[in-house]
Amino acid sequence: MSGIKTQEHSTGGWLNGFIGVLIFSGSLPATRIAVKEMDPLFLTAGRAVIAGLLALVMLWRFKEKRPARQQLLPLFLVAVGGVIGFPLLSAWALQYITSAHAIVFLGLLPLSTAVFGVMRGGERPGAVFWVFSVAGSLLVAGYAAADGLSGNPVGDLLMLLAVLVCGLAYAEGALLSRTMGGWQVISWALVLSLPVMLALLLWYWPAPMTMAAVSPAAWTSLAYVGVFSMFVGFIFWYRGLAQGGIAAVGQLQLLQPLFGLALAAVLLHEDVSISMLGITLGVMICVAGSRRFARRKPALPAGLQGNDR
Repeated sequence: MSGIKTQEHSTGGWLNGFIGVLIFSGSLPATRIAVKEMDPLFLTAGRAVIAGLLALVMLWRFKEKRPARQQLLPLFLVAVGGVIGFPLLSAWALQYITSAHAIVFLGLLPLSTAVFGVMRGGERPGAVFWVFSVAGSLLVAGYAAADGLSGNPVGDLLMLLAVLVCGLAYAEGALLSRTMGGWQVISWALVLSLPVMLALLLWYWPAPMTMAAVSPAAWTSLAYVGVFSMFVGFIFWYRGLAQGGIAAVGQLQLLQPLFGLALAAVLLHEDVSISMLGITLGVMICVAGSRRFARRKPALPAGLQGNDR
C-alpha cells in the first residue's frame, strides 16, 4: 500500500507542477507587454503588492500560524528570489532583449532548480537524469539560437542572474512546502516582502498623465503577473515540487519556454513553425526520461512531516 501511495503522491506532484508551468508560461509575454509602458520597478512592486494583499487575506481567512524562527531565512530567500529578484531582473532584461530571446534562458531554469535541489535539499538524481536534463535544456536553447535571435549583453546577463535566483527560490520554497504547505510558503514570502514592495510602489507611482496613458493591455498584463504568476502559479508549483521532488518535477520547466512561445504567437501574432512542434516533442521525451530516472527526494523525519495542503 505504501508503494501505491508513493506513486499517487509522485503523480500528483507532476500534475501540480504542470499546472504551475502553464501559469508561469504567460509571465514573460505579459511582462513584455507591461514593461513597454511601465517602469520595471513599478511593475515589480505592483505585482508583488497585488499578490501580497491576496496572500494576507488567505492567511487571515484560514488563521495560519506564524512561521517558526528556523523557517524565516528560507522564506527570506524565497522572497528575494521569487518575489523580487526574478520579476525585477527579467523586467529589466526585457528592456534590452525581446521576450523570445529571454525564453532562451528559461531553458536553463530546470538545471538551476535541480542544482539548488541537490545543494539545499540533499537530492541525488542519477547520471541518466542529468543526461536528459542537459539534453532538454540544450534543445530549448538550440531552438531559440537557430531561430535567428540576437541578444544584448546586458539583457543576457540580467536574465542569467534571474534564472539563478529563481532556481534558488524554487528549491527553498519546495523544501518549506514539505512542512508548511505550498500556498502557505508563497503567502508568507509575499507578506514578508509586502512593506518593502508597498513603499517601492508608492515611490515609483507614475504621474496622473502617465498613468492615464497606460493601455488596458498593460494593466491586464500587470493583473495577470500579480494574481497568477506571483500567487496562484506558486501554489501549484511548490506543492508539485514538494510532492514529486525538486530535481524531478523541476524538469517540467523545460516546457515553459515552448508554452511561452505559443502564447506569444497567440497574443503577439508571432509565427509558430513546424520546427517548434518538433522541439516540443523532443523536450517532452526529455521530461519523460528525467521523470523515469529521477530518484525520490529523501524522506523527512516523522516529526517534520507537513500538512501538504
